[in-house]
This record gives sequence, structure tokens and C-alpha cells, in this order.
Amino acid sequence: MLTSRERVHRALHHQEADRVPLDLGSTSVTGIAASTLYRLRQALGLPAEPVKVFEPYQMLGRVDDDVLDALGVDVVGLSDDSTFYGFPAADWKPWTLFDGTPVLVPGGFNTEISADGNLYQYPEGDRSLAPSARMPAEGFYHDSIERQQPYDPATLDPEEWVRDMYHVFTDEELRLIEERARRLYEGTSRAIIGNFGQGGFGDIAWVPAPGVREPKGIRSVADWYMASLLYPDYVAGIYDLQLEIALENLALYKEAVGERIAAIFISGTDFGTQTGPFISPNAYRTLYKPRHKAINDWIHANTTWKTFFHTCGSMVELFDDLVEAGVDIVNPVQVSATGMEPRALKARWGDRLVFWGGGVDTQRTLPFGSPEEVAEEVREHLEVFGRGGGYVFNTVHNIQAAVPTENLVAMFDAFCRHAGQGV
Repeated sequence: MLTSRERVHRALHHQEADRVPLDLGSTSVTGIAASTLYRLRQALGLPAEPVKVFEPYQMLGRVDDDVLDALGVDVVGLSDDSTFYGFPAADWKPWTLFDGTPVLVPGGFNTEISADGNLYQYPEGDRSLAPSARMPAEGFYHDSIERQQPYDPATLDPEEWVRDMYHVFTDEELRLIEERARRLYEGTSRAIIGNFGQGGFGDIAWVPAPGVREPKGIRSVADWYMASLLYPDYVAGIYDLQLEIALENLALYKEAVGERIAAIFISGTDFGTQTGPFISPNAYRTLYKPRHKAINDWIHANTTWKTFFHTCGSMVELFDDLVEAGVDIVNPVQVSATGMEPRALKARWGDRLVFWGGGVDTQRTLPFGSPEEVAEEVREHLEVFGRGGGYVFNTVHNIQAAVPTENLVAMFDAFCRHAGQGV
């Protein structure tokens, strides 16, 4: 029987293994809502302990070793303690979600419900500043609050934007990454994915800068999407500076983690909608592809890591470009989007792209289907994607709050029964 690390290695190299590898919680796009994780723990017969909300923007729960062991998860994430809001995922304190679930949240997390019934978060946890995010009353996660100030198009400064958002790793940050990489590698046989993320050019989740005290430049979502046409030099200037820092940090990251990681999360920028690309293929080829290629080329020339790119939606018009840019792994494999039928994806790109996700539709089947429908979709997708390697099982994006526990159990039961088929 293969170890998890060996199993994932084979999958990432398009080789057959004893079964399809399983991921749950290794990244911020392959995780599970804290409330759902709390109920899953109980369904697995594990202690009903409060879950740590390590990612407070999406309210994702940290999947502890006892859950990983119980489910046979093959991948674990290497992360630091940074969060969207600029306060560390540390100094845990108790809180209760709107649905009554007990959790632990970081010390900088605001737990006081406002008079309007909403919960607001603040950059660096500093409540003297304007709030940067809001969880609506009875909601499940946060929406960013845009704090864009008036700007003069003639004086837009890429360096100002980048100074707010990116920096070269400090010695302290590198020591933490190195220590955690070593501990994970020596303390588990699971494959490790590094949560780097600095190649996410234009990742709209970061544009409003929820962790920046007083963000400068274009920060409105609508304005940002128009800026690549209205102010192309400004956007390209930001991306060039971001690329420069990312490449410098990749070299430092390599020194810290060596070859302990199997894959590295590069980008969470979404390029697809439900029905097609978010931008034209020509726009991708001009503004993003060269920069993606520069990052992938450096990684492939200097490491054995595989590169992981997350992009939601229908990507069939851009997958060839991602391949040419050197992308190894695509996620979340949104099988419900136009043109994203599993058999077509596997037939056309299965020998060139590793599909990480796509196990079951999280928009419809998992939250609203029957356990039998969930199990059948899992079986079908394992059969298609798992054949010949090149597949890591995960849901289509994060498992959301309020998913029926019986559907979660049906999903993992079906995975256990069928993960070996087709491989």
C-alpha cells in the first residue's frame, strides 16, 4: 500500500496509484466551513470540540489531524498565520456562529454584533479604523467593504498600491515557514502543498485590501475590472512589481522548504464565469499569461514542485493557454459551468493538467441533492477523472455552511468505496 505522499506524487505525474488521493482543507479553496466541519466531527464520532476559524474571510475551519486520519486525507497545507484582515490566526478565543456553532476565532477577530445585527471586521483588528468587511445578520461569511478614496487617474501610482499589499519575506516569516515545513514533512506521510499565493495577479478577493489600514489607488471591484482597459499601464505596472517580489520570495521560499512540498499554490484569481471566460482570451494572453509563465518557469527550473492555479467557472477557452503558461494543476474544476463536462475535460486535457477538485458540485448536488445523488456523482467523477492518474479528489471549491451532514457522510462513504476504480 502506498503512503499518502507516494500516492499524491503519482497523481501529480499522471501515473496510476492504488487509489485517488483525497484532499480536505489543505488550502483556502479546498476547505470546509467551520460550522459544517463541527458537525462532520460529530458524524465521525470525534470529540465535539470547537473548530478553529483559521480563515475568517470565508469562515473556514482548520481540519485537525484526527479528522484527516479518520477520512484518510492525503494532503496537508503549509501556511503561515496571516489572514485577510491583517491580524494573525493566533491567540484563539471562543465565539458562537449565528447558527449556534461554538468556534474559536483569532484574537483580532471582532465578536461584537452591531446594532444593525451585522458583524464587522477591521484591518489588523483595529476598531478605530473604518470596517473592511461585514458578515450579514444570520450570514455564514464576510463580504468586503470597499474603502476606495477619490483618485486622480493622472497620478495613479503602481508602487503605492503594491507597497500596501506585498513585501519580501522577513527572516522571522521564513523561519516560521521552514519550521512548519520540517515538522509536517517529518511528522506525517502526507503530501504537502505550500500556500504561497503571490502569483494571484488581480485576485479580486484582495483588491479591496481588507487587511490594509488605509488602502490607496483603485480598490472598488467594479473600477478594478474596468481599469485594465481604462488604465492599462497602471494595472500592468502593479503586476510587474508584484511579479518581481513574487520571484524574489520564491527563491527565499525554496531555501526555507526545499523539496519537502509536492505542490505550491500560486494563484486564486478567477478567470471564468458560469458560462465562459471572465475576460477575453486575448486579454489573458496579454496581461496575465506572460507573468504566469515567468513564475511557472522559475519553479520548474529550480524545484520539483507542481504549480497549483485556482480559477472558478468555465475555463475551456483558457485551459490551452494555462498549459502553455506552464500550469500543472487546476482547481476547483467547476463541473457545473458551461463546457466543463468531466469526460470532455479528461479527454482533452487529462494528460497535461492535473484536476484537483470536481468531485461533487457544491452549488447544487452537495447542498441540495439527496445522499444517493451525492454518492452517484462522486462515483461518476472518480471513474472519469481518476483513470490514469492526474486527479486529486476534492469538492468543487470549499464545502459550504448548512450542507446536510448526511450528504457529507454520503460523499466520503462513496469516495471510500470507489476511489480505486479507474486507476
